[in-house]
Amino acid sequence: MSKQTVRICHLYPDLLNLYGDRGNIICLRQRLAWRGIEAEVIEVPVGTKADLTQCDMIFIGGGQDFEQEVLLPDLRSGKDRELKAAIEDGKTILAICGGYQMLGSYYETWDGVRCDFIHAIDYYTVGSKKRMIGNFAFECLPESGGSKVVGFENHSGKTYLGSGVQPLGKILTGGGNNGEDGGEGVRYHNVFGTYSHGPILPKNSELCDFILQTALSDRMELEPLDDSAERMAHDAMLKKITQGS
Repeated sequence: MSKQTVRICHLYPDLLNLYGDRGNIICLRQRLAWRGIEAEVIEVPVGTKADLTQCDMIFIGGGQDFEQEVLLPDLRSGKDRELKAAIEDGKTILAICGGYQMLGSYYETWDGVRCDFIHAIDYYTVGSKKRMIGNFAFECLPESGGSKVVGFENHSGKTYLGSGVQPLGKILTGGGNNGEDGGEGVRYHNVFGTYSHGPILPKNSELCDFILQTALSDRMELEPLDDSAERMAHDAMLKKITQGS
């Protein structure tokens, strides 16, 4: 295989790194390196300009409500338009928790204070006094690979998807989007949004490779890796979460 390079844009690494979400970048880089593929990671902190449409993939980590409010003026300075263009152009995006919420319409606190987001995808989030917190598991829908995913959630926001917008997966145990409709995350075009921290990708090699292959599109087919150790760890955690053993 000739040397290939995958350009990954890490949006707001200075603020959105809750529960080690930066580990997803490390995982993406390593799984590419094992296949002889180079990863060029472009960090885009607050105040930095970047052409998001020129990346193969965009990663947005999670953050607390305060951090989301701090970066919103920067997001609205032009990055919101670039993100929307990248989404409609089919760019692959992985967005975690607060980063996932920001791609939607708004967040409304439990006492009625509304914070408008970028309206890139038709969903919204409302706050609750009760948090959804702990290890959880969900099964991706077939169009998102169908793998079973283990993760960790900690959020009081409840996200409701609009008409025609599909979740990333269906909850096996835990809260997911809202603790009511059984959905977790979002899959819209090539956007993968989820409440799973931890980080999500090192624990779930199948999902990681599915996302990477989506980013690579028809440029190349990923060679399989020996993931026996990763799968053993994943399966043990999945059993512990779903069966309590």
